[in-house]
Amino acid sequence: MTILVTGSAGHLGEALMRTLGCERAHGLDLKPSAFTDNVGSIIDREFVRHCMSGVHTVIHPATLHKPHVATHSAESFVETNIRGTLILLEEAVAAGVRCFIFTSTTSVFGWALVPGAGEPASWVTEDVHPAPKNIYGVTKTAAEDLCELFSRKYGLAVAVLRTSRFFPEPDDDPAVREKYEPANVQANELLYRRTDIADVVDAHLVAIEKVRSTGFARYLISATTPFSKSDLPLLRSEARCVVRRLFPECEALFAARNWHLPSEIDRVYVNARARANLGWQPKYNFRYVLDCLKEGRDFRSPLAREIGIKGYHGESFADGLYPVA
Repeated sequence: MTILVTGSAGHLGEALMRTLGCERAHGLDLKPSAFTDNVGSIIDREFVRHCMSGVHTVIHPATLHKPHVATHSAESFVETNIRGTLILLEEAVAAGVRCFIFTSTTSVFGWALVPGAGEPASWVTEDVHPAPKNIYGVTKTAAEDLCELFSRKYGLAVAVLRTSRFFPEPDDDPAVREKYEPANVQANELLYRRTDIADVVDAHLVAIEKVRSTGFARYLISATTPFSKSDLPLLRSEARCVVRRLFPECEALFAARNWHLPSEIDRVYVNARARANLGWQPKYNFRYVLDCLKEGRDFRSPLAREIGIKGYHGESFADGLYPVA
């Protein structure tokens, strides 16, 4: 009996395969790679059925991502993210798979993340109702609902993990790229909207162990924030003051690298449920960043450095990493 990892040539898929090893897991992807045993599409039912043989757990990160919104049709997103997930669920149930871990995204929250003028930053937990801003968020929300349906109807043990940013590429916003170097942006984001890929992998693995007893659940997977609800009003206008109060040493450490703290933070992702219910213990956070800066070390995990930057397209674009829809 083995674990099937979809999207095994991608960032998270490769990270999962590297961690699990080929003795425990088989990889599935459209693209050949050192971590892909089965090359094919999740919308090919016969192929998926073949891949389910001997599988007891499916981990499903394969998806069209937000960067594909401007380069792929809405129909492609529906085919891959919704129909592909449906086929995987149906064939998993037919094959007697015990556990299904679905990798979702904080992009499902969409408009719910955007506070109005003068309002405090958003405190984002699993109880915030999704309000997707694009076809990516819409299809991931629909796929989550399919997972819940199959769990309740067929008794399939399912966990949905809404992961925050963990990609290593520079930010897609030109204004952000102009002001901050990539490591600075990513260090800042560990305060409120980012996680390291090693912690994401760990969340998936602990979910496998826990989901059989907890039943269906959604979990928000992000670095543990240092902020509390009382910080939310000031984060919108004076985020630097809040960070300096919590981490007095950060100013000198950032200044030595010509880094800058964020002037405004509009949302805070809260991982309390995943830590409490799954026993997940994320390691990489803003405190870890500062400790690494003091010691002159890279704050990214060894796993993140191993995988590096993969990109989302087979082509380059004149105006940045990819077209922004």
